[in-house]
Amino acid sequence: MSNDRNRTLTREVEAVMVPYGNKFIIPAGGKVSLMQTLGGSFTIMGDFGMARLDGQYADAIGEQAQTSNFADVKVGADGAPDQELLWGQLRSVYDPEIPVNIVDLGLVYSLDVAKREAGGHKVDVAMTLTAPGCGMGPAIAEDAKSKLMQVPGVDEAEVRIVWEPCWNQNMISEEGKMKLGLI
Repeated sequence: MSNDRNRTLTREVEAVMVPYGNKFIIPAGGKVSLMQTLGGSFTIMGDFGMARLDGQYADAIGEQAQTSNFADVKVGADGAPDQELLWGQLRSVYDPEIPVNIVDLGLVYSLDVAKREAGGHKVDVAMTLTAPGCGMGPAIAEDAKSKLMQVPGVDEAEVRIVWEPCWNQNMISEEGKMKLGLI
């Protein structure tokens, strides 16, 4: 591993243990190695094992936080969010162990936008995981939800983890299979 991946935390951070999903604190001064930087989050290794670090802690490892700039984005005539932007946001969500986004992995089964009775729009996503025992499910779903909430016109978002149909490698997109060396 090259030295430019070795980092010393400049402040305390909350991380999520991979693959278990437990949150824990790494104190300032902790030594970590940066393994993966995708979708605005980071996969790090340390004496604790592997963990996912949210983008809000980018500065603590000497990285820049990734931001979405939707200032010039217009919503539809009825105030509905743009479907392409929603799918784009989901394409920026990654499992910390796999360098392919959740859409290309075939984990997102549906994305629906509906008007809310209270006004505005709700986005409902049904997704699965590569394995039923994956403890990272809640962290991945929360990452997806927070990214959907950034899109203009989204007033509410729900990301549900479902198990039917059961995920398999045939659901991975061609691009995802190429990244994983499956074709």
